[in-house]
Amino acid sequence: MGITRRLAVAAVTMTLAVAAAACTGSSGTIGGNSNATAPKGPVQRGGTVTVAEVAASPDFIFPLSPATNQDGFNVNLTQGLWPFLVYSGNGAQSAVNPQESLFTSITYGDGDKQVTIDLKHGNWSDGQPITSRDFTFVYNLLKANASNWSGYIAGLFPDDVAKVSTPDDHTVVLDLTRSYNPDFYTDDVLSTIPLLPQHAWDKTSTNAAVGTYDETTSGAKAVYAFLQKQGGDMSTFATNPLWKVVDGPWTLSAFQSNGYYSYVPNKHYSGPDKPIVSKVVETPFTTDAAELNALRSGDSLDVGTLPLNDIKQAGALEASGYSIASVPIPGVAMIIPNLYNTQVGPVLRQLYIRQALEYLINRPQIVSKVFSGYADPGNGPVPLQAGGQWVSPLEKSGGPYPYSPSKATVLLQAHGWKVVPGGTSTCRRPGTGPSECGDGITAGEPLTFQLAYSSGTTATDEQNAAIQSSEAQAGITINLKSEPFNTLIGTVGSCSASTHPASSCGWQLVDFGYDPYPLYPAGDGFFNTGGYNNSGGYSDPQTDKLINATEYGTGTSAFFAYEDYAARQLPWLWLPNQASILVYRKNLQGITPLNPFSGGLNPEVWYYTR
Repeated sequence: MGITRRLAVAAVTMTLAVAAAACTGSSGTIGGNSNATAPKGPVQRGGTVTVAEVAASPDFIFPLSPATNQDGFNVNLTQGLWPFLVYSGNGAQSAVNPQESLFTSITYGDGDKQVTIDLKHGNWSDGQPITSRDFTFVYNLLKANASNWSGYIAGLFPDDVAKVSTPDDHTVVLDLTRSYNPDFYTDDVLSTIPLLPQHAWDKTSTNAAVGTYDETTSGAKAVYAFLQKQGGDMSTFATNPLWKVVDGPWTLSAFQSNGYYSYVPNKHYSGPDKPIVSKVVETPFTTDAAELNALRSGDSLDVGTLPLNDIKQAGALEASGYSIASVPIPGVAMIIPNLYNTQVGPVLRQLYIRQALEYLINRPQIVSKVFSGYADPGNGPVPLQAGGQWVSPLEKSGGPYPYSPSKATVLLQAHGWKVVPGGTSTCRRPGTGPSECGDGITAGEPLTFQLAYSSGTTATDEQNAAIQSSEAQAGITINLKSEPFNTLIGTVGSCSASTHPASSCGWQLVDFGYDPYPLYPAGDGFFNTGGYNNSGGYSDPQTDKLINATEYGTGTSAFFAYEDYAARQLPWLWLPNQASILVYRKNLQGITPLNPFSGGLNPEVWYYTR
């Protein structure tokens, strides 16, 4: 998968974790960067930019986070410090940005079984050169510890690498175990790999000397365990010497456990865009209402988002000195069903139940009434507005399950349920026959579920209240439970395919907000058996086969076959994905066009005008 697969889980509650493939703003360059707009006035060097962060925050700084850590906001902290090999998003285009990437070229040979990566010449912040040894350091760590990496998908990197060779200091050659679709491998695999400083991090304890421990399995395990332990100590994020060695445009200057953190420029950055502002501050808010109040005051925030339920405030904010940009998001919003919950798992494993639940979600109404029209319709596993060539005709036509309470009722009645609109429907024909409720469902069992979701945004509250109301039309009771994002992700993150069924997996339905997608929006990691982001335990051999076909073959036909099958099978319940209404000071330039895949976090190209 990719923030993209690399964002294991994300939610719309994070102010700048929500950028997309199209936005307002003119094109141009500053410092040679195609991400930035042409200067609209004299460029002012220096200044501090304060950015709002709503209801969620990072909690881990080592870029290779543990499999048990599913906090998708960690990448917002780390991507400016240790960029990925392949930089996703070129201006407002859903494409690789070769200028910002760490490679000069990636070429495929031997029937697409060999990948040659030529690295750019550059330096770490301590002056040491960035070399191919930094790539093999990452590879060695992951090869020995793949199952404890949050980005791991069995069979992909590093499992699929038969041999790594480094002909010189700036060339890496990967001999793969099979041929891959180059689009998939570059956009969805190599975009998850950072370069890390072997010369500074190849150690097993704070006081140990740097060595070549990663070159043995036992040594790589010891190094990885040390770095992960250090990476979870939030009290030292800004002071630990390890995290001072970066190759990105920024270095972390402060971090607090409540979500506050700040960056200052990496003075030795050798990349294409040297930061112009002198400091970037991420300041936390517990709710979007509190953030909006700060924007209204006009004296504490430079960049934030406008909650969609307050869209009427846009004019007042513009009049007070802010600019507004609306952008769709390259990701899919969803409700994840826990198919192995000991109480409701047998019910949710029935496809017809998931179909009925989906038929009862009034997506057009949510788009119109909750999100004021600023949302992707949520017709299936690929975003309609930001999916480009990968959106199938089925999704373009509205998807397989348009809103229809009557179809939901007929489905339930045909499978043995007594449907009580406005009440609680119950199973009256238990059994496994075609007209019975299904395996594991008992007589009199109610259609009652708990839906947990991240607190802090009014639009999310309104969306789930609307779902609760519409599901009741077929007697399906949805009990809502909101909680802070980090609490929610901690509860769900403790479960995995390997622990199902387990008492610790007590959640039933969960709304994380959305999962952002990579440039190549295949379902690997989300919907394949044992996928690291497959929180609900969905498993289907045909889905696995179709996902594999998108990775090994080229063209849209194989992709559409996967997309349409997944849309119909409902590993997730599809929801509208709200757009981001970005608010920023009019004299702060370089923000638009927003990068679709960096979450809008490109402050190295921001600057104030006089």
